[in-house]
Amino acid sequence: MPVPRDPTLDVLLDLDGQVFVVDPEGGHWVRFVVTRVPVSRGKPHGLDYALTLHGPDGERLVGFDNAHRVARQKLGEPQDHRHRLRTIKAYEYRDAATLPGDFGPRWTRCCARKE
Repeated sequence: MPVPRDPTLDVLLDLDGQVFVVDPEGGHWVRFVVTRVPVSRGKPHGLDYALTLHGPDGERLVGFDNAHRVARQKLGEPQDHRHRLRTIKAYEYRDAATLPGDFGPRWTRCCARKE
């Protein structure tokens, strides 16, 4: 039996390449990079993604991505993680709808503190 298609995946893929100014006064902006890739042990959901918040100077302040392995992670394990300045923690990807929902409150809090 085929795996049911996630209808929210198209919405997430439509965000690919989008950049939004989320704090005009502070100069903060978010960028979405989301592409399909072959399903693998490292990317079992078939996505390569990076959702990032940047400060006025372009520095990444918050990010959710699966672009690289993190410390003590074994080769072939899912690569999903989140960044907060220089801190990296594992992130459990659940589905295309949950990813932006998890990212949003993180960057909103960061902008509220004007970091």
